Amino acid sequence: MQYRRFGRTNLAMPVFSCGGMRYQYQWQDTPWSQIPRDNQANLEATIRRALDLGINHIETARGYGTSELQLGQILPQLPREKLIIQTKVGPRPTAQEFRENFDRSFGYLGLDYIDLLGIHGINTLDHLDQTLRPGGCMALARQWQKDGKVRHIGFSTHGPLEVLLAAIATDEFDYINLHWYYINQNNWPAIEAARKHDMGVFIISPSDKGGMLYQPPEKLIKLCAPLSPMIFNDLFCLSHPQVHTLSLGAARPDDFEEHLKTLALLEQAPSLLPPILDRLEGAAIAALGADWYHTWNLGLPRHEETPSHINIPTILWLWNLVQAYDLVDYARMRYNLLGNGGHWFPGQNAAQVKEVELELKTCLQGNPQGDRILDILDQAHELLGSSPQKRLSQS
Repeated sequence: MQYRRFGRTNLAMPVFSCGGMRYQYQWQDTPWSQIPRDNQANLEATIRRALDLGINHIETARGYGTSELQLGQILPQLPREKLIIQTKVGPRPTAQEFRENFDRSFGYLGLDYIDLLGIHGINTLDHLDQTLRPGGCMALARQWQKDGKVRHIGFSTHGPLEVLLAAIATDEFDYINLHWYYINQNNWPAIEAARKHDMGVFIISPSDKGGMLYQPPEKLIKLCAPLSPMIFNDLFCLSHPQVHTLSLGAARPDDFEEHLKTLALLEQAPSLLPPILDRLEGAAIAALGADWYHTWNLGLPRHEETPSHINIPTILWLWNLVQAYDLVDYARMRYNLLGNGGHWFPGQNAAQVKEVELELKTCLQGNPQGDRILDILDQAHELLGSSPQKRLSQS
């Protein structure tokens, strides 16, 4: 395993982390007596395999259902000094609610201290205020630091770039968990800002949210050759030294194997990546047209500014991924979260485009593709719209 300094925490972080949101039994709290033994055995085998590989960063969250409770059955049995344990607790309107959730997490994990406590889901400026205002969540987290229960404090986010930059600029956080990978590079300014503040950078779910790369389409496989799409995406992310670790979200012990092939290729990234990047860009331009490829996202309104709160930038992004790389299943899964994802995946899908067409034309005056965008929104809904999706934590 290779390790990178995790910003000002000075932890030696493995470049792959064992994320804890796919091996647990349920997304809701469940009594220990109701958790199947075979599920627990699989979780424990996954953790032991991670440690055998040198992946000593175990990451979970209060919002991951039974994950913390199940981890608490094995973590106390392992050499504590070799582990980096991270859990995440969402910001709450009152400090008492935040304390209750943390106490539950801390009790479930069964450890004397947590290396990394993340404020889970600073997705809006209101969440940032709940965290940092006097007497808020951060005040409690700082007290837990003094008490020795918490070593370092960071935050995770699915929010827009301006929220990420505002949170980083406070200099209150030691690290950040965020989305950034080949198909979605919008948050690069946040990674650069985090580097300036010497923060650790953890990439959330690059294999799943980065394109459902456990089962990639044939077109993407050919474009990424001689690498698999998963290895390409790992190598793309880790070729940037500002990135310290990628969450693998292993569901079973053998889920690490494909990722491990990346390690031997890191020094070859300067020669391996450029031809693949050229092919990917060329395929996108061939499918979408150069004019659209270079201008589709100019001057687009935010979903809050759009009639019916249609999330135009996200819908067009998903449409592009389908046309360029055949990422239909991924795009359909994400598209049908619109309207159901709350602040984790905000805005509505394009079901109401016809009803608000005139207002949309006004909103799209800042984009040279305005009229075409209306047609694509309609086509996207026809192609991608199906039964509404829920976030995993709502399942």
